This record gives sequence, structure tokens and C-alpha cells, in this order.
Amino acid sequence: MVLTTTNSIEGFRIIEYKGIVSGNSFETKTKFSFKTEKNKALMDDVINEAKEVAFQKLKSNAKNLNANAVVGINVDFETVNGSYFFVSVTGTAVSVATDK
Repeated sequence: MVLTTTNSIEGFRIIEYKGIVSGNSFETKTKFSFKTEKNKALMDDVINEAKEVAFQKLKSNAKNLNANAVVGINVDFETVNGSYFFVSVTGTAVSVATDK
């Protein structure tokens, strides 16, 4: 499945718009360190995991609409108290075909 933040995909044409899809994720940072660099690494891991879960949900929702691509993806990150991370990924599920 093609995922892109752009509204078109080079070499493909959109055949059908299937609808708006989203994927959401919530992760909690449960490990803390007094070392700044280690804390940064822990937060990177939590954010990346939350983002990956959100994208997997987005893809699953697009597949449920029989789409083979998602265009116009927007990613939104929110954090509360530096321990709770929310990721929302939204885009338009589409069917695409090659221009050839």
C-alpha cells in the first residue's frame, strides 16, 4: 500500500476516492531515567511505537475500504505531562492505477 503526505502519487492516477481514514494510538512512557540522553532515547522509542501503531491502523482501515493507497496524510502528535503520547494519522483512502 502506498502512503503519502502529498495529494497525488507520481506515476499513478487516482481512480476512486474511498473515504477518509484514520489511525490513532496512545502510548505511555513508563520508564524514566535521570540521564537526559537516555530519557530522549526512551521518548523516541515511545513516539516511534505510537506512530507505527497509528499507521498500521490507518492501513488496516484503508484496506477495509478496498483502497490500495492513502494520500494527503497528516500526522498529529500530542503529549500530556511528557508521559502520555497520542498520535493521530489521517488521510484519504484511494484506489490508484499506474499511468502506463
